[in-house]
Amino acid sequence: MSKPFRSAATILALTAGLTGAATVLYVWNLPPFRNSVQMTNDAYVRGQVTLLSPQLAGYLVDVPVRDYQRVRRGDLIARIDDRIFVQKLEQAKAALEAAQAELSNSEQSQKSAEAKILSAKASVESAEAAREAARAGAARSENLLKSNITPQSEAEKSRAAFDQAKAAVHQAEAAELVAEQDLNSIVVGRRSLQASVESARAAVRLAEIDVSHTRITAPKDGTLGEITGRVGQSVSAGTQIGSIVEDEVWVVANFKETQFAGLQAGHEVTFTVDALENKPFKGRIERFAPATGSEFSVIKADNATGNFTKVAQRIPVRIFIDRNQDEVERLVPGMSVVAQVDVAQTAPDPAIPKR
Repeated sequence: MSKPFRSAATILALTAGLTGAATVLYVWNLPPFRNSVQMTNDAYVRGQVTLLSPQLAGYLVDVPVRDYQRVRRGDLIARIDDRIFVQKLEQAKAALEAAQAELSNSEQSQKSAEAKILSAKASVESAEAAREAARAGAARSENLLKSNITPQSEAEKSRAAFDQAKAAVHQAEAAELVAEQDLNSIVVGRRSLQASVESARAAVRLAEIDVSHTRITAPKDGTLGEITGRVGQSVSAGTQIGSIVEDEVWVVANFKETQFAGLQAGHEVTFTVDALENKPFKGRIERFAPATGSEFSVIKADNATGNFTKVAQRIPVRIFIDRNQDEVERLVPGMSVVAQVDVAQTAPDPAIPKR
């Protein structure tokens, strides 16, 4: 081959090589083609997907909703046979009434015991009066005996009457003490009965909660996913019977750590959605993850063993989606997104509008 042809081929090869290298540098945003726009295609629409499951075991008797149906908060999703739980509620109410009746009887017993104490005090006063009268009679008999006016037998009768009167006082005082102890026992017992009433009342509340849990309702406004619960199906606590996707959505973009330096909360973000023919949407950076995605993985890499190859980690960034845009209501969790942020934009406003 002649020298001119060899020179032309060399120039062509060098040109192709330089063009390829420049293309790679441009695509990967490397010097000298680095610009202020940071882009990632590791981004997705996210939302709150809530799994629906019962808190009780039983048979489903009603599932009035269908797959992908729009529901409002409180709408019935499914209903469990509540007959057993209703009867348990009635049983708990009956136990509460019985406990309240026992407490009322205790209150009446307390009033009766208080009346017995008053009666016992009156008996003590009467016995003391009789004792004083017997004391005076015995004293007179002793004086008359000394004067030989009354016989010895009469004096002995007076002393015996006085002794009986003193015993009657002791008996009346003991009866008063017994009545007071009975009152104390009733008061102490009332505390136990009051605790029984509170326990029965709590059992009624628990039974009411169980009855309410036989109705599985939508926790918030949203759209149902696939409903797997069927009428007649036996379910237990935690059995998944469906899911609901709430209306609020956002974007999580995973930027490489080498792109992270210029990102700030409030920066405007432009992103396109693959499912909507790359239609562009706008949003703003809301906040950043507290760690890279690898730190949240179940099995973390151990870089202290074997050979090491440095891999750029990614940091999740939550992006608020502006609501006043066309077709924003078509964004659903899981859609793939390509997000771009110009870090050279003016100072961002970190305030995010309230939803």
